[in-house]
Amino acid sequence: MYDEVINSLRQAYDRSAEEREAGGLPDWKIAERAAFLALLKAEGKRTLLEIGGGPGHFAAFFRDAGLDVVMTDLSPAMVRLARAKGVDAQVMDFLSLDFPPASFDAVFALNCLLHVPSADLPRVLAAIHRLLRPGGLFFYGVYGGHSFEGVWPEDHHEPKRYFVFYPDDDLRRHVTGLFDELSFRVIQIEGERGNSHFQELILRQKEPA
Repeated sequence: MYDEVINSLRQAYDRSAEEREAGGLPDWKIAERAAFLALLKAEGKRTLLEIGGGPGHFAAFFRDAGLDVVMTDLSPAMVRLARAKGVDAQVMDFLSLDFPPASFDAVFALNCLLHVPSADLPRVLAAIHRLLRPGGLFFYGVYGGHSFEGVWPEDHHEPKRYFVFYPDDDLRRHVTGLFDELSFRVIQIEGERGNSHFQELILRQKEPA
């Protein structure tokens, strides 16, 4: 369960905060955020929540592009780095997103929801659905393409982090009850082995029946 892995995740990301702050962004991530920004602007979206935003590089990008951005992360060290960039950043985990319902036009989640145990993913998706305004957009991007759940034995972080990876069809099925799929695509990442790749879902909030 998520409350059993959250403390080790927080420690791992607190310890790696400065490293992530100094690291550059690969071209594919720059392209991903630019494409989502273009969609937001095309639809006239103004308010964005980024969850698991790390040191705030993406939140600052969206803010500088004219959006009203709030960022959350479970790591206090990451949040401090984001705030140093002038980002409205708050320490929150995925099951404690303390905002009123329908607060945002869009939610952006890049490589963070892969830490949510599969048993808790429905609750996390429901929390995101609750925060979106009718017709809101949700960028859901994770590594996957194969089945795995547990502490990743080759992880270079300490403590080692908990991951969940889904085959493409399984990931897509998880969101169908709450969101309509606008697009799904796979990005092959240099250095990834076997069936592993990046999965990008662009989703729209589905209004309750």
